[in-house]
Amino acid sequence: MSTLNGKVAIITGATGGIGFQVAKRLGKDGYTVVLNGIQDDQGAKRVAELTAEGITAEYYGFDVTNEEAVTTNINAIGEKYGKIDVLVNNAGGLGGRSRFEEMTTEFYRFVMALNLDSTFFASRAAIPYLKKSDNASIVNYTSNAGWNAGGPGAGIYGTSKAGVHAITRALAKDLAEYGIRVNAVSPGTIDTDFHKQIKSTKPEVFASWANNIMLGRLGQPEDVAGVVSFLASKDAAFITAETIQVGGGQALGI
Repeated sequence: MSTLNGKVAIITGATGGIGFQVAKRLGKDGYTVVLNGIQDDQGAKRVAELTAEGITAEYYGFDVTNEEAVTTNINAIGEKYGKIDVLVNNAGGLGGRSRFEEMTTEFYRFVMALNLDSTFFASRAAIPYLKKSDNASIVNYTSNAGWNAGGPGAGIYGTSKAGVHAITRALAKDLAEYGIRVNAVSPGTIDTDFHKQIKSTKPEVFASWANNIMLGRLGQPEDVAGVVSFLASKDAAFITAETIQVGGGQALGI
């Protein structure tokens, strides 16, 4: 099965939150969207939702921190469709909180793997298939924490996201000769399950976060999805090695 005339996008960590909205937006943009995740039941549910909206979608369940699983699955997707047009390295997360003095090596490696290794594994596997597209791009996710090193206990998260910022630029340099663009988005405080715990236990604290955002509100997953859609499009054909802050001016503080 080849879809050389159609557009194919892979979105990792796409069974919820920002990732699912990105998949939906790219699907509406005309892409065949391939969702990745580790919750197979949720993956099937999300594919059904997209299909009901007329979007061509499928799901591949694999752990983005598992090198062999990432390589095998992305190769399978690339071979099935004949090419990959867009890879969105959406999967990632805080992984928990730990101060450095008490941090286990296991925790350190887990957070680095979740955010940085996953971006490397998926990008490396996708490159041969991205080369077959006439408008190929990779979109990564960094964070304000990549600049400010994160809040208490999130230092290694910040470190991993700083790595994503650097690998975005490094990949852009490496792949420019093939016309493959590589950019990143840096979401601010987005109202997703990422903040589920504090939202349920300290709703007043969660609500107060909007006070530190210039535009006076928390972000929505659709806010990020729109920027990813732009970066993947031909409107962004001369943009590479950039990171776009999607935080309502939060990075500047008020």
